[in-house]
Amino acid sequence: MAGYRRQLYRDDAVVLRVQKLGESDRIITLLTRRHGRLRAVARGVRRTTSRFGARLEPFGHVDLQLAGNPDGQGSGLHTISQVEGIDLFGKRFLADYPRYTTASAIAETAERLTPVEREPALRLFLLTLGAVRALADGTHDSTLVLDAYLLRGMALAGWAPALRACAVCGTPGQHRAFSVPAGGAVCPDCRPPGSAHPAPATFDLMSALATGDWRVADATETAVRRECSGLVAAHLQWHLERGLRSLPLVDRDSGVGRARLTRPPSEAGSDG
Repeated sequence: MAGYRRQLYRDDAVVLRVQKLGESDRIITLLTRRHGRLRAVARGVRRTTSRFGARLEPFGHVDLQLAGNPDGQGSGLHTISQVEGIDLFGKRFLADYPRYTTASAIAETAERLTPVEREPALRLFLLTLGAVRALADGTHDSTLVLDAYLLRGMALAGWAPALRACAVCGTPGQHRAFSVPAGGAVCPDCRPPGSAHPAPATFDLMSALATGDWRVADATETAVRRECSGLVAAHLQWHLERGLRSLPLVDRDSGVGRARLTRPPSEAGSDG
């Protein structure tokens, strides 16, 4: 655009992803409080003399000054000119495989749920910030935090599974079957072939995670958590055009969420 001058503006954000750019720069994918998801260039942050490279690692909550038009005019990539760390959550679980891979799945989900750059998504920002903070604090099992995040994220996107009424006919009650294509719990009359039949406790756990009832969620057994995780992951990936790359790295067969990485954490989530 002729005569376009890059503006300076501030926002706070969760760092979702970092990618190499050239020899010394990085592209930082951010979920911001006021401007939604955007990508910005951080110049020279891979140099050892960088003033703020360590503040721009995945999962940190940072305060930023950016150069670019916040309304989306001009260059698609903004430039980070200042950054201050509010809480660098990633440093608190960098060596913890379960929490690190869970955070990676949360960050990728946040990207997928914000397909349009610079479209405000305050509720998703707050949800993402709260989930990463919960992982850093270690107050709940990492698999529970992930499933709670996925359920609430799907609700924001309009994909919440029906849990207390039939997804097809709306008949209230706790039904015994669950169909991902149908949209959640289904009654005997609407149950399609191939429906799952989760334990009643699994429905209770999904409802607890969706509403934030951590007293119920924290008291559940490993088998119930495993079944819940499978249904939540299947429901999410049914609505996405492609699966989440990071989700298979999270071990869904263990109540403690032990994760498998093919590379060390320092490599798996940094320069994607």
